[in-house]
Amino acid sequence: MLITSIPQYIQGVKNVKIDLTTTDQETLYTVPSDADFNATIVHSILAANTSGSSSTIKVDIVGDGLNGSGAVTSHEFAFGGPFTVNANSTIELLSKDLILNAGEVVKVTAGHADRMHVILSIQELSKTRVTTSAITRI
Repeated sequence: MLITSIPQYIQGVKNVKIDLTTTDQETLYTVPSDADFNATIVHSILAANTSGSSSTIKVDIVGDGLNGSGAVTSHEFAFGGPFTVNANSTIELLSKDLILNAGEVVKVTAGHADRMHVILSIQELSKTRVTTSAITRI
């Protein structure tokens, strides 16, 4: 769901895509940590298997969180998976929106090289407010 009830915040909507040609963990997306955009809502994570055999996909989020002692440190959090994606099919990995904060990173790992494509549909949000006089109405 797009946030439209707060039009004074700058927003950007886009897709981020990757073709996983290796079984190494790959960075799919990093949330900007600058003054313009500093938070992201992930609306969809699609994993498409383009081969004739099933494969798997694993998603991790790297960012600050609590360690076993309760201290805040950077960790790699398993989002889920490995998810099995049948031959020549696509699955949705999210059932609800996912909020990411500045500097957090989404990483993906394919079970087999040259089989998986991943598409992340996101809405980037800014902490910068725009006055209503700067909003153009058509």
